[in-house]
Amino acid sequence: MREPSKMILLVEDNPDDVELTLRAFQQVHVGNEVVVARDGAEALEILFATGRHVGHPLPEVVLLDLKLPKVDGLEVLQKIRSHERTRILPVIVLTSSSEQQDLVRSYSLGANSFVQKPVSFAEFVDATRQLGLYWLVLNRTPPAVG
Repeated sequence: MREPSKMILLVEDNPDDVELTLRAFQQVHVGNEVVVARDGAEALEILFATGRHVGHPLPEVVLLDLKLPKVDGLEVLQKIRSHERTRILPVIVLTSSSEQQDLVRSYSLGANSFVQKPVSFAEFVDATRQLGLYWLVLNRTPPAVG
């Protein structure tokens, strides 16, 4: 879809959902590198290039689950929006939550999009295709800050 140098950060603790997402990206020919953070703390290390992720580049887009160990997704989102380096980074909340409060809180904290994970693989592949097409091909992002 776009040059492979544009990395996607997938923040997801469920190994089945990680595998499903990677398979869906492969099926719709998203050739971008996908870096997986298995908890909120690791996501923040990657995003702020700290700890064992010193010098890590910013992703093109973040796919953020809400229910995460160590640091939950809403707190990750809040930290993303509170730092100059990541303030304008596109963040898509990709969650199984259907709670209205999660939807409202995600947008109030600055999420660019809120997508409830579809149940079937076919629906998930279609949602992934649409996300990839929009966020990696059509959407224009400003140059990285810091």
